[in-house]
Amino acid sequence: MKKDKIAIIGLGYVGLPLARLFATKFPVVGFDINIDRISELMSGVDSTLEVDNKTLQSVLVDKNCDSNGLFCTNELDKIKDCNYYIITVPTPVDKNNRPILTPLIKASETVGSVLKKGDIVIYESTVYPGATEEDCVPVLEKVSGLEFNKDFYVGYSPERINPGDKEHTVEKILKVTSGSTPEVGEKVNELYKSVITAGTHLAPTIKVAEASKVIENSQRDINIAFVNELAKIFNLMDINTHDVLEAASTKWNFLPFKPGLVGGHCIGVDPYYLAQKSQEFGYNPEIILSGRRMNDSMGEYISSEVIKLMIKKDIRIKDANILILGITFKENCPDVRNTKVVDVISALSEFGVKVKVHDPWADEEEVMNEYGLSSLRALPKDKFDAIILTVAHNEFIGLDFSILKKEKSVIYDVKNILSNDTQDKCL
Repeated sequence: MKKDKIAIIGLGYVGLPLARLFATKFPVVGFDINIDRISELMSGVDSTLEVDNKTLQSVLVDKNCDSNGLFCTNELDKIKDCNYYIITVPTPVDKNNRPILTPLIKASETVGSVLKKGDIVIYESTVYPGATEEDCVPVLEKVSGLEFNKDFYVGYSPERINPGDKEHTVEKILKVTSGSTPEVGEKVNELYKSVITAGTHLAPTIKVAEASKVIENSQRDINIAFVNELAKIFNLMDINTHDVLEAASTKWNFLPFKPGLVGGHCIGVDPYYLAQKSQEFGYNPEIILSGRRMNDSMGEYISSEVIKLMIKKDIRIKDANILILGITFKENCPDVRNTKVVDVISALSEFGVKVKVHDPWADEEEVMNEYGLSSLRALPKDKFDAIILTVAHNEFIGLDFSILKKEKSVIYDVKNILSNDTQDKCL
């Protein structure tokens, strides 16, 4: 019996760690349309830092074959002989927060063009319940000319990777699995179970698995929205929110969420997928969208708080020099997808100030291409009227702020990692 061969479609923050893991026990072909990304990976380097170079190099093979290992390519014919296709492309939203399924549809077209009888297509991208069977399967059928659940089958196993987290790596996170038939569900479950040491959970249907992922992040979003609202309330009362949370956390069942900017590829996006689908059924979700509005307002709130502090210190606002420390969506990670730091910068620009961004982790070219902003990896030599610490990178904890601030200046700590005698205020 021929050994299973897996194609991973999309080699980003999700696809590459998964491909690397499967490559320890299966022949794996990693497919990505970005030729530069393919060249980088085949040279044994991962710029996302999700897989260290030594680990990546240990599974790489220099040709497409049937032995264990990872071969990366942008050539479609190289994935024709696979029997499992795992799609890990992103599912973003547009400027009006409407789900964009284009990457998912394009990936489905790609797989559909090489699909054969008996193949199984597994989706990992976060979607609303029903998207796999209602939006993706018709594309697979149309392009391949094959019949769903007769000639080919699908599964859904939501990704749970936490970018930058070296403790909760892909194999250590329990995996939810599902299939378009009970038999296929078992196959998909066994496939993941062979490499996921944390175990698996076989959901009864694909829709259940889809819904489970989208509510995971919606729940976090709502909880963070609650503490963001608390931060606004306690600020009016001149109470340190973090001190309150620390005190409340002494109770065993208190949930220790912290206020801040809520960005990234999941938490800031996934609730809109659920909201969109619920509205199609005639229900307008109140708590989910209210939480989103609260979290989306934080960039403007932080900028206005900084401006108020500057005014109180009699610092001229127009043409003031402000330094932003961090532009990635989270600490100690180069991921700038859907970062809400740009909301802070956008709001500040309306006051006529000059903003510089320093982030030792972010790729300068990527930030420019994605947001039209200049981000410096090297620490600027200027002196600033205000400094806003937006991301808790380790590099910022021991930073000597005296070399960065003017005699009269404001330091605002969004993440509350600085000592009280260093910061003027925290969120």
